Amino acid sequence: MFVFGNLFSGIAYVLDIVLNVYFWVILARTVLSWIRPDPYNPIVRIICGLVDPVTYRISKIIPTRIGMIDVAPFLLMLLILFLQRFLVRSLFDLGARIQLP
Repeated sequence: MFVFGNLFSGIAYVLDIVLNVYFWVILARTVLSWIRPDPYNPIVRIICGLVDPVTYRISKIIPTRIGMIDVAPFLLMLLILFLQRFLVRSLFDLGARIQLP
């Protein structure tokens, strides 16, 4: 059964890294919205392509505009923090419990 415990621990570790990287991409997109970089820059296009579709879906479900400020990236960051605290920790705990004899 230790194989399944290692599998769950490995999935939790990879998921934690992916969520952490995506958190920083969202933060970079937020900073980019303040400075108005060249929209044809490949790095800017990649960052916008990763974040904008998700924040657009959040904005369609919940009104996220407060004056001139869009809080959809903030809500997405809160969702990522929740997933890291709940899902990743649950997977780590499940992996640790399966490994115990």
